[in-house]
Amino acid sequence: MVGFLSRVRRHRRVGGEGAVTVFCASEQDDVPLDLDRWQGLARRVLEEEGVRGAVELSLLFVEEDVISEMNRTHMGKTDPTDVLAFPIDAVMMGSSPGPGAVSRGPDRSPPDADDFPLLLGDVVVCPAVASRQAPSHAGTLDDEIALLVTHGILHVLGHDHAEPAEREIMRAKELSLLEKIHWVGPAPVGFRQEHDDQEKGDS
Repeated sequence: MVGFLSRVRRHRRVGGEGAVTVFCASEQDDVPLDLDRWQGLARRVLEEEGVRGAVELSLLFVEEDVISEMNRTHMGKTDPTDVLAFPIDAVMMGSSPGPGAVSRGPDRSPPDADDFPLLLGDVVVCPAVASRQAPSHAGTLDDEIALLVTHGILHVLGHDHAEPAEREIMRAKELSLLEKIHWVGPAPVGFRQEHDDQEKGDS
């Protein structure tokens, strides 16, 4: 599954004064999407994971050739993939939380990073790949996209599955989030989180 461009393990999940914002867009025509629905799912996953305040995440749905090029450029792999996660974990110091908040003066302290929006990163999903692998993976296209969105967000928040112990924790969290937010009940029979090559140890 996912390509994960990691710089450091994420720790910070709270931004300045404001609300969690998910920017969601589709730049593909292969699969019709309800963007409001996936935007809502992404926001709920972030909130369940303790993300609070002025925090921003981008969720982008792209065509297969686009994600193939991103996979090649950022991950060094030539095949198309289903989802890529790009953690940023940066503070928008140029955005003032209030009038004159970043102005300097003899009685004004330097700006506090905790007062500014936090950029978590980007999650990029390819619906064409999701559609192709859904029958042997999550089961339905709807469940496949829900899994990929959740999986990508967990990567942005610092989770990984390179080691067996990490994989077990991440898979358990994915399943718990999907059962609480996506299905509002137990996972359907036949739902799978692992691909065949991952079950053989190649993640």
